Amino acid sequence: MDSGDNEVVVDFPQLIRVYKSGRVERLFSSPIVPSSPEDPTTGVASKDIDISPEIKARIYLPKLTNLYQKLPILVYYHGGGFCLESAFSFLDHRYMNRLVSESNAIVISVEYRLAPEYPLPVGYEDSWTALQWVGSHVADQPGFEKEPWLVNHCYFEKVFIGGDSAGGNIVYNISLRAGTETINGGIKILGSLLCFPYFITSKDFKEDSLPSRMWVFVNPAAENGVDDPRINPFVEKDRLSLLGCSKILVCVAEKDELRDIGIQYVEAVKKSEWNGEIELIDAEGAKDGKNSCDRLKQKLKDVEQERDTLCEKLKDSEEKLIALRQELKKLNLKGNVLSSN
Repeated sequence: MDSGDNEVVVDFPQLIRVYKSGRVERLFSSPIVPSSPEDPTTGVASKDIDISPEIKARIYLPKLTNLYQKLPILVYYHGGGFCLESAFSFLDHRYMNRLVSESNAIVISVEYRLAPEYPLPVGYEDSWTALQWVGSHVADQPGFEKEPWLVNHCYFEKVFIGGDSAGGNIVYNISLRAGTETINGGIKILGSLLCFPYFITSKDFKEDSLPSRMWVFVNPAAENGVDDPRINPFVEKDRLSLLGCSKILVCVAEKDELRDIGIQYVEAVKKSEWNGEIELIDAEGAKDGKNSCDRLKQKLKDVEQERDTLCEKLKDSEEKLIALRQELKKLNLKGNVLSSN
């Protein structure tokens, strides 16, 4: 008798498939990779930690200049439409290593639970719990085991949150929540980074569009569909003034189908009574992906190409500098000989 394991009930081609038996097949993902005590390219150290029995994370520490160095901290939420990818994936691991190296900050990449096994709002709650866990390192809570990297090197006056695509949406919702609820230890979010944030509206996207169908899939309990305030930030515009951070950076891509809504979000925040600074970066020529993970993959590819170009320029400049130093040394020696005569 067929158990339904071969009968497909939900199918997003090339992305994710759900069978009648409940089995979930993720068709788009990068392989899971281990953490590393020292990344060979960047020198960044990473390790996996348990935030709670249900929530894990990968923490990254840049190469330190001294044992007592204090650094900003970024809590990061990966993209993938709330149902794909992982904080432990190859793409995210490589991206975090480079981000940590270039920003010189501690990063905690959160492995929040995914839909459909754990439909929203589970992902939102996991993400909030991770931020509260960070704050618990400031508070004195009996029985709480603190992470040494945070205790020894985190500057809790500079806490940032960031994410791409679905992760950018998570950042928005956490920022709102932080405006009305207290974070453990009384810490404040200094800045929020929203890369290609997953925002949609019924006005801009038809009900049968991929972004709309994906939202209903990961959040079946949403009463108003794509006009749920968690995915449509314009439903309750007055709440934008409650954003609990001082600075916001929003990144959009020229050919991304979500670009216009990202720009509208920036304008809406500017018009609200929110007392902070918001900045927009519009990446010209960036290609639109067919889904959230494609956008992340393209972003990482662009970052890698830019980094490789920069490294070549730095290498060329370094070689020229070495040659110049050698010439100066020769001239100096020659001058010493002449002066002695």
